[in-house]
Amino acid sequence: MTTPNPAPVNFLRHQIEADLANQRYAGKLWADAPAGAARLAAEGQPDPARIRTRFPPEPNGYLHIGHAKSICLNFGLARDYGGICHLRFDDTNPEKEEQEYVDAILDLVQWLGFDWHANGVDHCYFASDYFDFMYECAEALVEAGHAYVDELSADDMRALRGTLTEPGTDSPWRSRPAAESLARLREMRAGQHPNGSMALRARVDMRSPNINMRDPVIYRIRHAEHHRTGNNWPIYPMYTYAHPIEDALEGITHSVCTLEFEDQRPFYDWVLARLVELGKLSEPLPHQYEFARMNLEYIVTSKRKLLQLVQEGHVDGWDDPRMPTLAGLRRRGYTPASIRLLCDRTGVSKSDSRLDYALLEQALRDDLDPIAPRRVAVLDPVKLIITNWPEGHEELCQAPLNPHNAEAGQREFPLTRELYIERDDFREEPPKKYFRLFPGNLVRLKYGYVVRCTGCVKNDAGEVIEVHAEYLPDTRSGTPGADSVKVKGNITWVSAGHAVAAEIRLYDRLFSEPHPDGGGRDFIAALNPESLRIVRGWIEPGVEMKPGTTWQFERLGYFAADAKLSSAGAPVINRVTTLRDSWGKAG
Repeated sequence: MTTPNPAPVNFLRHQIEADLANQRYAGKLWADAPAGAARLAAEGQPDPARIRTRFPPEPNGYLHIGHAKSICLNFGLARDYGGICHLRFDDTNPEKEEQEYVDAILDLVQWLGFDWHANGVDHCYFASDYFDFMYECAEALVEAGHAYVDELSADDMRALRGTLTEPGTDSPWRSRPAAESLARLREMRAGQHPNGSMALRARVDMRSPNINMRDPVIYRIRHAEHHRTGNNWPIYPMYTYAHPIEDALEGITHSVCTLEFEDQRPFYDWVLARLVELGKLSEPLPHQYEFARMNLEYIVTSKRKLLQLVQEGHVDGWDDPRMPTLAGLRRRGYTPASIRLLCDRTGVSKSDSRLDYALLEQALRDDLDPIAPRRVAVLDPVKLIITNWPEGHEELCQAPLNPHNAEAGQREFPLTRELYIERDDFREEPPKKYFRLFPGNLVRLKYGYVVRCTGCVKNDAGEVIEVHAEYLPDTRSGTPGADSVKVKGNITWVSAGHAVAAEIRLYDRLFSEPHPDGGGRDFIAALNPESLRIVRGWIEPGVEMKPGTTWQFERLGYFAADAKLSSAGAPVINRVTTLRDSWGKAG
């Protein structure tokens, strides 16, 4: 038996622990595959999973950072309580769903570190697998008087639905005989009626204070090709009808949804109760629980808005490293562990809120700081010439690969007469408390010698093109003379003759405002014009440029080789995040 993780205490864990203690699902059966009441009665065995959860994305877009919360939560709960989490594609909306999205979701759930196989069974399912059963249930509901075919237009249905303060009005088709509705339903199934001409509605309560219970539509006509079933179905179930049936067939115990589904829970329970009465499903039944989405500042997660960003060319595809999609975060250099860490830290709540984007960046720093190899890079180079260094002379300098892990070993790189340093590390006329290079000042070349700045060379435009300095021979790092000269400044460098040239993409937040779509604003107007800056930089020699590799560039931040753009001899490197939050609370 798996011992529950005691760290992330929340209301869902309390509920699961109570259900296990009360043996709420002790009699649950499993038939090696999703099954209705008849098959469970014939083939069911005691379920090997103490609980079952599910992550149910619709394959109509790419997963984003908000989905990561649900993935980590559902798979994590199943893992910690001896259960199984299913990956289920809710593919009931054929016009918007594509195999491309299915493949991307499979890839990214695995990338996050989760798997849906257990006890030799592949628990990846599709709502479309259950279309026959769902339709069978729909006919049973009609025959029992719990559903009817309505021939009102969508606008007329809406007009009779009522408001939050006024009850709805019965449709004139609500009292039609069950046999007549069944005949119409079968005509719908046979493709004999056009889109929008009629719909199957549940007969619940048009005067319910919960507007979602006022005879909701459960089947609509859609003459559209489905990415898995082709043109076999001219009608498709609504999500609110399909969802409880899917959960019950798969033996889900704890159906964890986001808060917008809270008002739908009464209909979820109504569907399950009616289908148990009709012998289609068996108890114990799943129960729906709701939690708050993980919303971050400086991003949008609406699939419609993300699609607009892609289609209008504001970003370079769904995996653009500025996008909040998991594909974009992965390409930028975020690690699965950092995203899982963010999800753990933000907890589980019943209240919606927007979290500081800096939490995501800090999760990456905390994940990588103990393990990321250190390197030196220069992003805005100016040449430093050590004028008293012998021509052609080289000395190897050593530095730890990771200062937190002595076992990682050392790295070596040459110190030569001509170096590249950051342009910002030199000032001809320094401001107060500037401790780097300026004429007459002493600084240490990190891992090398102390040098004294002697001046600079400018071009005709007055731009500094060379900085000159002299080194102090007895001050090399790691030698007894290293501390003989006290300096306040310490700068990084790379050998001009040995450094590797690279295109370095300095990514920042895609939006310049924390709530880019707040209050119905045009989120496009909030795009950050500085979200991408491309520079030609230099990296210390010996760095493996394998796509997906992540480093800490000293003084600069965390960077990763772009797996999509990098090629042999032409590395492209993305800045994942800086060493510290440069935005602050005010953004």
